[in-house]
Amino acid sequence: MKITGYRSLTTVHDWGRPIGDVNGLVRSGITDVPILLLETDSGLTGVGLGAHGDIARVFPAVEGEDPRAVTTLYDRMLAHVFKSGHAGATYGAIGAVDMALWDLKAKMANEPLWRTLGARDRFVPGYASGLCMGLEDDALYALYGEWADRGYTSAKIKGGRDIERDIRRMLGVREVLKRNSPRPAIMFDVNESWSRKQAVRHIAEIEHHLDLTWIEEPVRRWDAEGHAVITRASKCAVATGENLTGLDQYLPLFTAGAVDVVQAGMVWGITHFNRVAAAAHAHNLPVSPVGYNGNPVAHAAAAVPNLLTVEVQDWKVPYGLTIDQEIADGGIILGDAPGLGIEVNEAAIAAKRQSGQWNVAGGPHVRPARAGLRLVPES
Repeated sequence: MKITGYRSLTTVHDWGRPIGDVNGLVRSGITDVPILLLETDSGLTGVGLGAHGDIARVFPAVEGEDPRAVTTLYDRMLAHVFKSGHAGATYGAIGAVDMALWDLKAKMANEPLWRTLGARDRFVPGYASGLCMGLEDDALYALYGEWADRGYTSAKIKGGRDIERDIRRMLGVREVLKRNSPRPAIMFDVNESWSRKQAVRHIAEIEHHLDLTWIEEPVRRWDAEGHAVITRASKCAVATGENLTGLDQYLPLFTAGAVDVVQAGMVWGITHFNRVAAAAHAHNLPVSPVGYNGNPVAHAAAAVPNLLTVEVQDWKVPYGLTIDQEIADGGIILGDAPGLGIEVNEAAIAAKRQSGQWNVAGGPHVRPARAGLRLVPES
């Protein structure tokens, strides 16, 4: 079997609510979901999810190759773009191709990917994560009530701007989840928006009110020393890593003792996750993949020895996709369909095109200008 080409299309995910974090909100609740379809001369097609705008740079490294050589092809893609850079959008394209290659490998074996990767159990423990920064309190509690209906006992709350509001909301969600557990796990994600001193001070205040399981991305992703300061000052674990692209970027965190829960973004692919999980395991640390549409990396998570939990962001699926998994019992129950278990209805997607708004401008330190405040001098 040889890889012969690819097709790229975009569908949407309708969350049914505003979503986002401290860096920005998508008030429409509609986001783009890029899909990569990797073609072969046998007629089998591999499916990869995630942004892959740099696919044209990456594809020559796999064209004409046997898709079963997945991990070697992963390194071949990295080598192909090494001189010109592989981070950011290029790493996303590599991740999408990698997913599609693993999907093909399992399809060729006529088994679900979790079996190909050596997992024994189709169940993957998860935690609820509603991307909930834009929800008012009542809507927040109603949302996590639906997660509780699906058996979830742990949740992650977005915040970082108003610590009093954040504590109130964490306590409220904890009460909602108590229907399933006397001590629900509560995680808090501020998406790199604090300074070191803010983090130490705010975490101390939070820990005065509740037993926080972990603080996520308290400072910028590259600040290993800052993460180390925070983990030493806090009772809770420090979780980070979702935005790191390559094992080399994790090394400073490991060396500084700066991370307690090692995260990996699902959008970076299966091979990336497996290597991060192995590196974390070598440092006696748990791993937790960060959620994405369709939960593709859950198949790999089911097979690693140091999995803690998987972020699950929604129980609905993007338009035009059928995914063989169930969001229930406090996790993900993977199915038996070959590969990733993702079927793509291209005709339905083409017939109903919408535009997502996830890639909006903004960042941790971008704030609306106040009336009368000039950002540039008058000419």
